[in-house]
Amino acid sequence: MSLLGKAALAMWWDMAGDMRTEFEDWHTHEHFPERLSIPGFRRATRWASAEGGEGIFQMYELDAHEVVQSAAYLERLNSPTPWSTRMMPHHRNMVRSQCRVLATSGGSVARHALTIRLSPQAGADQRLQSSLTPQLAAIAMQRGCVGAHLLRHEKPPIAQTREQKIRGGDREADWVLTAMGYDLEALRALRAEALSPRSLAGMGAEDTSESALYTLCHSATPTDTAIQPD
Repeated sequence: MSLLGKAALAMWWDMAGDMRTEFEDWHTHEHFPERLSIPGFRRATRWASAEGGEGIFQMYELDAHEVVQSAAYLERLNSPTPWSTRMMPHHRNMVRSQCRVLATSGGSVARHALTIRLSPQAGADQRLQSSLTPQLAAIAMQRGCVGAHLLRHEKPPIAQTREQKIRGGDREADWVLTAMGYDLEALRALRAEALSPRSLAGMGAEDTSESALYTLCHSATPTDTAIQPD
């Protein structure tokens, strides 16, 4: 299915190899359940670099953009657990974008993901969106792929949170394009051709796009992480 809800929280960071085991334990068994207990969080997915690096990509699918400034979410951001407080400094080079979903087609979870961070040229927002939207459906039906999604960052009117302060501040991606697939080579081909910096520039994007390939580690919904009664 397409993305759940009308918003998404997309994040990228680097996690050193000597912290990876503890990070995955914390992220799977404390952090995902905590976040998915917040009203409006629909699905959480974590990916690791498919290119041998330390990169992590994570996406939360949300009911609406208002969730990123809800009282329940801000309470967690400003009151991290002891384990979260210990792990936050290890999230290096954090990029974090609170996004509205502009267009979505096909599945949002597969073995691999291509992410592209991009920005429209001055005055070309509508042209870029109009050019990319029909491509999403085509990508979803392409051999080796299952879906593609276009997001636009919209910063909420909130103060810097405790978690952000621990990390030392976050960067933001302007627009986010993701393509999901079961064949890594199909995503490599998309990055090299249809979604290359040159092709994106022809649609109205700046020539500063950043792309990376990832492999799925874990995906969960609130039902998956809820404590079940005996």
